[in-house]
Amino acid sequence: MDLTESGLMDPSEQLRWKKEAAEAAAALIQDGMVLGLGTGSTAALFLRALGRRISEEPLRISGIPTSDETAALARGLKIPLTDFSEHVQIDLTVDGADEVEQSTLFLIKGHGGALLREKIVAAASKRMIVVADQTKLSERLGSLVSVPVEVVPFGWETTQLRLGELGGKPSLRLGKDGKRFITDSGHYIIDCAFGPMENPKEIAHHLDHVVGSVEHGMFLKFATEVFIGGPSGVSILRKTAG
Repeated sequence: MDLTESGLMDPSEQLRWKKEAAEAAAALIQDGMVLGLGTGSTAALFLRALGRRISEEPLRISGIPTSDETAALARGLKIPLTDFSEHVQIDLTVDGADEVEQSTLFLIKGHGGALLREKIVAAASKRMIVVADQTKLSERLGSLVSVPVEVVPFGWETTQLRLGELGGKPSLRLGKDGKRFITDSGHYIIDCAFGPMENPKEIAHHLDHVVGSVEHGMFLKFATEVFIGGPSGVSILRKTAG
């Protein structure tokens, strides 16, 4: 249940929860780490907490950003950046999520528009910590948000038809200006409303084989820990064996 959408929760309270989760994750960063730096409002809170640590401590890290927006914010916070030409493996990625299935730590990501780069970074990481507030938790993936699918512009109309055949009720994402949203990699995003999914792995398998799609926002095997901010503080969900 998303308490913010139902109007039952003060957005400032949600922001406090997100900030506490982000700061708890930032406290884990160790000297010498190569970090994957996520995208979105919660990831930005983590970057600010990390930037404070770097300014106050002898903490040396290098970060690989998942978007141009994240790169710009990191530079402003004096967080050193690197890329895959220097580091092909990442020690730890810290990112947000649009939805977290509580029992599995399966994620839906990409409503910030950076899912392709986020998944590339996550796949290159030894660990992935997700920071979120409790409104992002669900019992079944797809209960809260749609699944973004990044697609090449050429023939996007036919790609959308194929996504519709999978039952996703696809819609092309538009930007705030009313024009087609374009990712940092020059692609479009089609949002697919599957609803609560009984078998996310099967749907992800089908999405993996849609011609014209580049990547989708179902992150099913990536999160190792999820830091959840809530009224009782920060709780940590950990991936279990299997």
